[in-house]
Amino acid sequence: MGIYPNTPDDGSLTIWREAETGDLLIQSYKASEDDIKAAQEIGSVPGHTTDIPDHETMIRLPANMIQFILRLKDEDSSGGNSGS
Repeated sequence: MGIYPNTPDDGSLTIWREAETGDLLIQSYKASEDDIKAAQEIGSVPGHTTDIPDHETMIRLPANMIQFILRLKDEDSSGGNSGS
């Protein structure tokens, strides 16, 4: 779907969309311990923990990569491509 602009050939932030399920696969920066602590201080939906289970992780997605996620809504509403 999209790749972080002006990156070298290796380690580029990338977003993929799985064609069959529509799931997003995101390669991005690992969230730092400070990022995680800040998110935990903000909290979550009432009744939900802010702990991250072993089978999950938190990533940091740069703001200029959000355009690729927002594009999904436009594609879905206009009958566009359902996968990449």
